[in-house]
Amino acid sequence: MDNRQYWVWLSSIPGIGAVKSKKLLEHFKSPYNVWRAKENQFKELTFLTGRDVSNLMNGEIRQQTKKHLENIYKNNIKILTIDDELYPSYLKNIYDPPVVLFVKGFFEKNEKYIAVVGSRKATSYGLSMAQTISSELSNYGITIVSGMARGVDSYAHKGIISAGGRTIAVLGCGLDIVYPYENKKLMESIIENGACVSEYLPGTAPLANNFPARNRIISGMSLGVIVIEAGERSGSLITADFALEQGREVFALPGNVCSLKSAGTNRLIKEGAKIVTSIEDILEEINVNFSDENMEKFFEKKILDERFFKGLDNEERTVASCLKLEPSNIDLISKKTGFSVQLVSSILIMLELKGIVEQLPGKIYKLKY
Repeated sequence: MDNRQYWVWLSSIPGIGAVKSKKLLEHFKSPYNVWRAKENQFKELTFLTGRDVSNLMNGEIRQQTKKHLENIYKNNIKILTIDDELYPSYLKNIYDPPVVLFVKGFFEKNEKYIAVVGSRKATSYGLSMAQTISSELSNYGITIVSGMARGVDSYAHKGIISAGGRTIAVLGCGLDIVYPYENKKLMESIIENGACVSEYLPGTAPLANNFPARNRIISGMSLGVIVIEAGERSGSLITADFALEQGREVFALPGNVCSLKSAGTNRLIKEGAKIVTSIEDILEEINVNFSDENMEKFFEKKILDERFFKGLDNEERTVASCLKLEPSNIDLISKKTGFSVQLVSSILIMLELKGIVEQLPGKIYKLKY
């Protein structure tokens, strides 16, 4: 009998979630031993309810396992267990890791993951930043994790794929379901350039209750979580909360103080999240052991920045730093820095004279390197 059958059975039992599954495995040492256990052995375990014991002994649930396996293999889905070498190491050590991950695509050994999440109804600024940050992180061998939702998630996946990097999408439904459906082609690209994963069996609908649980996996497998844009009640803030509980770094991109889309991210910064004004803010904080090639890129960029900004006063450096991620206009720079529009305008003129910035059509400014 296929050993994976016992893992699938354990993950399919109603009421036996990640925490109870983990405790059962700690007690019985393997899912096969859980399968073979007697009713009186289950009744001795204080963390199991009477209904749990009944479901563990239920013959119909056990019979359903073969159908689950057929459906899994029919959809070219792999079964990655918590005992497997490729199971993400950081995820394994959270309080409630899924004992089974269903996978379409592939994991690699010793990957370094960073999560990028944000609003489903992001502004053009948020979408652009999600794409840019993910793309730049790929230069340092980082794999981007997100949830394949509309908005920021989708653009984070697209950004790293376009840069030739790897990405993981964690879904809140079975892997035989595309949600949202307009991301069908994106899902195919993610599978080609990484993996789509879920703790849910094929056939599981994208129910609202599944997504908070999905978010703990996004943060749990990652070194840190970058929140791009989030309203006060955004699901991205749930991911940030999980990250804090799991001891992960939380980063937030500052946004327009007048925009409701940035209310959540600006509050995170106020409460101590690391502000992101450049890729270096992320790389320095997570302290990843890079390959020689990636480390060289990192230091080349730092040296370039130091040379580029040499001789600028604090106000000039502050304004120039606002343009490190993308071109911007005077009003947005004023809101980011807290400087008056008049002061920003005069500083930009000085930076133009010094050859640091250039003006594009529409009074948009960009750095010249």
